[in-house]
Formats: sequence, structure tokens, C-alpha cells
Amino acid sequence: MTPDQSFARWVHVSLVAFVVLFVYFLIADIWMPVTPQSRVMHPVVQLTPEVSGHVVQVHVTDNQHVRAGDLLFTLDQRSYQLAIDKARLALEQAGAQNEQLDAAITAAEANWLATKVDVGDRSRELRRIRSLAAKRSVSEQQLDRSKAQHQAAVARASSAEARVRQLEAQRGEPGEENLAVREARNALASAQLDLGFTEVKAETDGTVSNLQVTPGVYAKAGFVMAALVTDSADIIADFREKSLSQAIPGDSAAIVFDSVPGQVFPAAITAVDAGTRAGQLMADGTLAAPESTDRWVRDAQRQRVHLKLNDSDRATLEGLPSGARATVQLYPANGVLSWLGALQIRLISLIHYIY
Repeated sequence: MTPDQSFARWVHVSLVAFVVLFVYFLIADIWMPVTPQSRVMHPVVQLTPEVSGHVVQVHVTDNQHVRAGDLLFTLDQRSYQLAIDKARLALEQAGAQNEQLDAAITAAEANWLATKVDVGDRSRELRRIRSLAAKRSVSEQQLDRSKAQHQAAVARASSAEARVRQLEAQRGEPGEENLAVREARNALASAQLDLGFTEVKAETDGTVSNLQVTPGVYAKAGFVMAALVTDSADIIADFREKSLSQAIPGDSAAIVFDSVPGQVFPAAITAVDAGTRAGQLMADGTLAAPESTDRWVRDAQRQRVHLKLNDSDRATLEGLPSGARATVQLYPANGVLSWLGALQIRLISLIHYIY
């Protein structure tokens, strides 16, 4: 074979290989898509104190695993204990004030009863005076004086009744339903709740990370002091839109983690995100900003897919750090294409031994 013939043969082989690989790429991108853009994501809980105060004791170390309810750090409790004592004194004062009001109401009711008796006496006296006045037995002056005394007695009775109503309104409901007592109890409960917030505890199982808390640091309510990386984990993978044209939730998948080379984990699609940030318009009063590019072929849009492992592999997943990289293979088709996809992801798992 002449050199020209050998060169022509290699050109033909290269062209055939290029065509085969090009066709394989087109088929694989739809029927057995794979992406290295995948990560393990652990939800991160921000450790934020509900109240302010100086940190007096730290009970954990950085990257320590904790359980829900474990004590993380404690704030100075003295001011909050004083607030509880003050609230208890206010509750006692409310009870004492109610006792004073009850006594005042009893005295006011007795005075009201006395004025009503006086009104009755004045009414009977006025009737007698009027009867005598009709017979000309008493003077008009005595009749006028009796009327004035009766009116004064009625006014005193009305005033006494108003005083009783005023004291009853001031006291409110009796016993535990009294408004002042309920307000004092609420203030006490709030103070006790604030005291409980001085002990910052883990809300869920996880690992404390980026702990920058030391005794003496002033913790402000609402400001993040550390992060708690939860044990639960989600696997996310970003695929080109075309690659997901045949994939639906429930389809089988396979995952290879960079930190576990050579091992393929079976998985399944749980959900596909409804959109991306690029598809969100912000109603902030600004004008639209159309995309502009001088590239003839623009970058493909990627959509996020969520996956889950089998229950038997959950321990492996939860042991991986948040942000761990992975490669995901989808199986939207069965038969030969599914077999080729399995071969493809296994080849990638072996390559992970190298890089």
C-alpha cells in the first residue's frame, strides 16, 4: 500500500469515526444524557439567637456533629432573670391591686345601698309632706326643702352606683380572667421565654460549621453566629433543556460521586425545577434588560433536576459534605440505549480514579 493510499484510508477512518461519534452524541444527548454539573446539597440552618447578650459558654466545637435539642452556646442570663423577677412582682402587684379594688367595690356597694335606703326614706317623707301640704298643714318652704333633699338623695345614689360601676370596670373580670392579671402573666411568660432563648440549641441533627463564637462575644438577636449543616441531603444536577426533553420524574438514573470513584449509585428523578432565575422578572420599577450577545451560537439554558438515592445508600449520601461534586446519568429510554448509558457512567466512574 502506497503512502497516499494509507493516508486516504486514515482520512476515511477518521471521517467515519467522526460521523459515528457525532451521531452517538446526538442520540446520547437526548436518550442517555449525562452531566458533570451535579452537587450534593445539605440544607444549612443559620444559628441565630432570639435575644441579645454576651456569650458566657460555648458547648460545641467547630465541625462537631450535634443532635436536635443539643445545647450549642449560652448567653448571659442575669438581665433576663431580673426581667422574670420584675414580671413576678408585677403579677403580685396586679393581684394586690385586685384585692384592693374588691375591697373598694364592697365599700362602694355598701355606700350605694345606704344611699338607696336614704332615697327611700326621702321618698316616703316627700309623700307625707305633699299630703300635709295639700291640707295646708305645712308650708310651701317645707315642701320645697323635702323635694330638694329627695333630689339630693337620688343624686347621691346615682353617684354611688356610678362609683361601683367604675370600680368594677377598673377591676375587670374576677380571678384568673382579670385583664391586669392576664397581662402580668403574659409578661412573665415572655420573660421566661427570653430566658430560655439564652440557651441556643440545635433545631435539627447536623454538623456545626464556621463556628466563630467564643466566650465574651456579644450576640445580637437576629444576627447569624454559625451554620448548622443538616444531615438530610438533596442531589441536584443541571442539564441542558434538550437533554431533559424525554426525562420525567420517576425515571431511573445513576450517580457517581467524585469522592467515591469506581462506584455507581442507582437513583431516580424526583423533580424538575419549574424555572431559573433568568426566567424571573423583578417588579422593581426598572425597565427590561434584553439579553445581548455577539456570539452566533449562544450558551444552552440548563434546568435543575433533583434526584434521590435508594434508602440503602442514604448513609453514604448523608456522609458527603455539602457541595460535593457528582456526575449524573439519566435513563429516559430502555433497551440498548439504557445499556449504553450504564456503560457510559461506569466508564466515567473509572475515569474519576484519575482526576
